[in-house]
Amino acid sequence: MNRHIELVEKWLNDNNSVSLGELKANRDAAYTDDAYAASAVAVAANAAYEANAAATAAYEAANAVAAYASAAASYASAAANYVNKYKELTKEDV
Repeated sequence: MNRHIELVEKWLNDNNSVSLGELKANRDAAYTDDAYAASAVAVAANAAYEANAAATAAYEAANAVAAYASAAASYASAAANYVNKYKELTKEDV
């Protein structure tokens, strides 16, 4: 079987078994190999790379969203604490 397809199949069976770098190298090699350029092999290698890159980007974006949500909650909590301190010091209802 074709080595490019074998790597894609390995990745399909376990996404963590092949690194993004390996998928990129596989994609690049498949496109530069004259016998397979613009063929299903090159397209499959590229699709595996792009899918993994997109999943990585989605994971990083989810982490960023979680970090911002955590920061927002922290600032909201701090604001509530300062409002309560103000009320205690001024004995006013705000």
